[in-house]
Amino acid sequence: MSPASDERRAQLAANLAAVRAQIERACERVGRSPEEVTLIAVTKTFPADDVRLLAELGVRDFGENRHQEAQEKVAAVADPRLTWHFVGQLQANKARAVAEYASVVHSVDRVRLVSALRRAAAGREHPLRCLVQVDLGDVAEPGGSGGRGGVSPDQVAEVADAVATAPGLILGGVMAVAPLGAPPGQAFARLARTAAEVREKYPKATWVSAGMSADLEDAIAHGATHVRLGRRLLGERGYDR
Repeated sequence: MSPASDERRAQLAANLAAVRAQIERACERVGRSPEEVTLIAVTKTFPADDVRLLAELGVRDFGENRHQEAQEKVAAVADPRLTWHFVGQLQANKARAVAEYASVVHSVDRVRLVSALRRAAAGREHPLRCLVQVDLGDVAEPGGSGGRGGVSPDQVAEVADAVATAPGLILGGVMAVAPLGAPPGQAFARLARTAAEVREKYPKATWVSAGMSADLEDAIAHGATHVRLGRRLLGERGYDR
């Protein structure tokens, strides 16, 4: 390993230790076990080498939000131990390509996309896990920018039903991004209520994907089972990479 690789590995190891400690503290404050929270490393704009280094440090879940970058990175890493999560907005015409490498799609926000994913999953060895993305813009404060993608809470049941009844798909639960212009805790409390409504009908849909670098603790306090972290783990992104 080169000196530069050694330095990067040490940096990632320190960041990972800090994130894990933060998750532990957040769980302790609300009486949860850290084992209930899965860390997803969002590696967009970062190289495949960073994925390999994090994998050596024990990270097994990785998220990408751009199909082309994700596809290339999965092929470059080629590590069967890893679970790949697609966390970005997904066009229906990209569903088949994404289903070739992703184990989980976090951003299912319309019935048309469910239909495309159902067709894409037909040739898979294992079912494709899908999360319904919830738009939490309804809790944004006046003057705020509102939601950041997803289906409105009153339409979640329709999309959840479509996923749950589609061959080749598994309804995993819900996902959301905290809206701009509102306290994240308030938004994640709304998500927790929606997640509970989904679980009432589909008890196995237990995943709540919420929380990023800036609002990790609020998400855990409101029941997040999967947190999606990029900057805290990998540093500031360089979009010219």
